[in-house]
Amino acid sequence: MRALLNIVRGFLMGSADVVPGVSGGTVALVLGIYERLVHAIREGAGALGSFAKARFAEGWERLKGVEWSFLLPLLAGIVLAIVSLAALLENLLEDEPRNVAAAFFGLVLGSIPIAWRLVGRWDTTRYAVGAAVAVVFFLLLGLRTSEVTDPSAWMFFGAGAVAIVAMILPGISGSFILLMLGMYEAVIAAVNDRDVAVLALFGIAAVLSLAAFSTLLDRLLRTHHDTVMAALIGLMVGSLRVLWPWPDGTDTAVLGAPESPAMPMLVAAAGFLVVTAIGVWARQTEAL
Repeated sequence: MRALLNIVRGFLMGSADVVPGVSGGTVALVLGIYERLVHAIREGAGALGSFAKARFAEGWERLKGVEWSFLLPLLAGIVLAIVSLAALLENLLEDEPRNVAAAFFGLVLGSIPIAWRLVGRWDTTRYAVGAAVAVVFFLLLGLRTSEVTDPSAWMFFGAGAVAIVAMILPGISGSFILLMLGMYEAVIAAVNDRDVAVLALFGIAAVLSLAAFSTLLDRLLRTHHDTVMAALIGLMVGSLRVLWPWPDGTDTAVLGAPESPAMPMLVAAAGFLVVTAIGVWARQTEAL
């Protein structure tokens, strides 16, 4: 039952990671497993570091300390979601961009109160950090580049290294980072075409980058928990820019006025209610 629960958690995270503007880290935060996930990845990163230094005995010991019963089913769920939903979400983003954006706008908006409760004590510094991060990130997400045609193998490697950092941070969408780099369509096409060589290169870069970043993030969460959480909430607030449904769910250069808002608003409200329900469910299953 625990393995099945973690597969479901991973599937929810992977579903979010496919959509530009939504982070699997946001879903992990809502599910109450974010810090547990970062710590598990950090332990795995330590093992990789030992192997890289040819300390094989130490590496094997560190591997034994990784919470594999949690991490592997979660990873399986993420991969299952990406493989099974990539084509569907690609079509939905093309055919129903407003409603897709509205659904995830509601999801992220509903995630903010849940994350807010994870800060033990708010003070002036943490309010300032959250506000500053929200403003800076909001402005940065207005930057876009044209889609890269026929990218080289090393461009996939670089995209994997950058996007994975975004995928683990609440509020930062790895898919949107790929859009900013002009690599989103190429990566989605590689997933749909089952291009093993390209996906392997992307994956290797992601693993190496994640190992380095998770170590830093785990340390910051242990030493400056509330300030880091305030910054992550700022990232989530700023990320709402890319999910504004008008005029297009993936166009962040211009934020237009609402047009025919009834259906997108209903969809956004549904997304808000769904994530609130998931948060309640997560608190009930927190011990698993």
